Amino acid sequence: MRHIVEPGAPLVQPLTPAAVLVPIVKRASGLTVLLTQRTAHLRDHAGQVSFPGGRCEPGDDGPVATALREAEEEVGLAAAQVEVIGRLPEYRTSTGFAVTPVVALVTPPLNLKLDDFEVAEVFEPPLSFLMDPANHQRSRIEWQGALREFWAMPWQGYYIWGATAAMLVSLHALLAEGD
Repeated sequence: MRHIVEPGAPLVQPLTPAAVLVPIVKRASGLTVLLTQRTAHLRDHAGQVSFPGGRCEPGDDGPVATALREAEEEVGLAAAQVEVIGRLPEYRTSTGFAVTPVVALVTPPLNLKLDDFEVAEVFEPPLSFLMDPANHQRSRIEWQGALREFWAMPWQGYYIWGATAAMLVSLHALLAEGD
């Protein structure tokens, strides 16, 4: 299995299995990607932009089931509106997760119900913006005494970065291979 390792991510096991849904919404105006802004009080990744998702639970039948369950729990996205079309390479985070991004097409209308403990808001940047390499920025930060690099894609006041941006860059690379 191909995987992407976040710079500074642990290379030893065990990593906690997790999955996210990369929901591509079929809007009349064009394809968008549904992203969440996490609430500011959370212990992990507070205030960050992310895909709906989380750790795999014992009752989940694989990463697709985890991604669909988490999307329903976090934003109320009904599985009946979701058509899974593939997976991106596993992404290993510096916080100890092995994340499987599950790519899906989503059919509106969306009757979202946000889990207000985890999700402050949702927004939908155009897929065309996110897939344009001109919008893929490499940034650096010193963290815990080491220089770390990460992807970022600022969009209309939102700062899409880290694992979320890296997964979008991975999606771009996969789509570019198909051209």
